[in-house]
Amino acid sequence: MRRIIVTEFITLDGVIEAPGGNETPHPHAGWQFTYDSPEGEKYKLDELASVDALLLGRTTYEGFAAYWPNQSGNEFADPINKMPKYVVSRSLQKVEWNNSHILRDVSKDIEALKKSDGGDILVYGSATLVKSLLHYDLIDELRLMMHPLSIGGGLRLFDDNRELKKFELKHSRAVDGGILILEYQPIC
Repeated sequence: MRRIIVTEFITLDGVIEAPGGNETPHPHAGWQFTYDSPEGEKYKLDELASVDALLLGRTTYEGFAAYWPNQSGNEFADPINKMPKYVVSRSLQKVEWNNSHILRDVSKDIEALKKSDGGDILVYGSATLVKSLLHYDLIDELRLMMHPLSIGGGLRLFDDNRELKKFELKHSRAVDGGILILEYQPIC
């Protein structure tokens, strides 16, 4: 069975919003880019190389589809452009980025995707989707790159929904810039 691996850039106060810059109008947008970490960059490249497909929410998909198809010739752009991309959306009618597919139902469609042939599937960002994956217990691994800063609010990975979710720490390490890489497996 294929595994769903969620990977997120996150702050000490649990915010995942606007790590790269202009995804949202957050006043501290682009906070992730202020950390130059060759070790962290290698981790992200190795992470991408270890999977066969991407699973994205609509907003993340649209941001990626506007940027990545115009990039080529590097270790990140080439694999991301070639591999299958699954976008969960009720509103998208078509997808034009190479090898992209629309899924409509988080519970049924992703359970079927996990049972299909292929390797692991990586989820970047996609906060709304990740919250649904957590709710339906569809995540096999949660990888957090915790950055040593607080930005005082924004979109968080875990809502105040009173749902109990337990995780077991699989691996952790500190990399340059005080960034912690934390890999968890849900305990169901």
